Amino acid sequence: MANPEHVAKLKEGIEAWNAWRDENPNLKIDLSSVDLSFVNLHRSNRGRLDLCDANLRQADLHGADLMGAMFWSADLRKANLQRAKLAEASFRGAYLAGANLREASLEVAWLEGADLRDTDLSNADLERAHLYQANLSGAYLAEADLSWANLIEANLAKANLAKADLYGAILHQANLREATLRGADLTGAGLIGTHFEAADLTDCKVFGISVWGTRLEGAIQSDLVITPENESPILVDNLEVAQFVFLLLNNERIRHVIDTITSKVVLILGRFTTERKQVLDAIRDELRKRDYLPILFDFQKPDSKSLTGTVQTLANMARFIIADLTDPSCIPYELATVVPYTKVPVQTIILDGKHEFAMFNDLLDYRWVLPPYRYQSEETLLASLNERVIAPAEAKVIELKQK
Repeated sequence: MANPEHVAKLKEGIEAWNAWRDENPNLKIDLSSVDLSFVNLHRSNRGRLDLCDANLRQADLHGADLMGAMFWSADLRKANLQRAKLAEASFRGAYLAGANLREASLEVAWLEGADLRDTDLSNADLERAHLYQANLSGAYLAEADLSWANLIEANLAKANLAKADLYGAILHQANLREATLRGADLTGAGLIGTHFEAADLTDCKVFGISVWGTRLEGAIQSDLVITPENESPILVDNLEVAQFVFLLLNNERIRHVIDTITSKVVLILGRFTTERKQVLDAIRDELRKRDYLPILFDFQKPDSKSLTGTVQTLANMARFIIADLTDPSCIPYELATVVPYTKVPVQTIILDGKHEFAMFNDLLDYRWVLPPYRYQSEETLLASLNERVIAPAEAKVIELKQK
């Protein structure tokens, strides 16, 4: 039960409370099971409070220093905890539905089984927080830091995690159905048995993920970045394929095995400026519709030996290659790296009115390099993609197999 003296002191107001706490910094404060609804602890100082089972519904705790406080089974529904200092605080079984935790500091906080439905946790710091079996359905976690957080069996259905930092987070058996994760960083995350049905994973960073038994039915998985932050990005469109492609690029024995397998991979090379990438993205989308597995590769550092090996590996995996010559940039180096050593059909395309780079005619001496298809616009390119790009490449695949 709460200490009556502590409750009485709190009722004197925030200034008296802070002064008293400064005079008694080591005193254990007991406010458990007290009705503190609508209380104003705005910018109160010093934490380590016992608020277990307390009623703090709609309380104003904005900016309060409550580090290490105990909130077991407390009612904090619709409370204002914006920018509150709650590091190492314990909320086991607490009710926080609809609370405002925007920009709150919750590092290493204990939130197992807590009810966080529809809470605003945008820009909150939840690094290494314990959220085992927490209910975060509908929560707003945009740009929140959840790096290394324990989210095992957490419910994040329909939560907004856009641009959230989930580096190294453990999401085993977590429910992220219909969640928004656009631009989130899932580097090194554990995704065993995780549910992503109908979730939006566009632009997620997925280098080093662990994917086993993950459910992805209906998920949007475009532009997943499988390379580390300091390397030229390689983009794929399937979370499970992301892990597979990464293994192929980094395990020589697996690459040898895959050489014998007929692939649906199509490597798309070109320049990643805004205008050119729009065309490359449109080609990729059309290839998806035809049951291919397109891979976009932005070859930003042509002087790197490791990138040379990467583009050669991707080329060897591919059924055929589509190379946009319109704004060549690194394309001459990429094709010079691939064409002489890889008998994979290369279908080049170029916007009408543009000219091939100077040494391109030399590459036409290799019979697997097809003459450029000149197109008038993105619309005409897509309309004729099957007839003028895919069909010639597939015909060359058959021709090369016969010789």
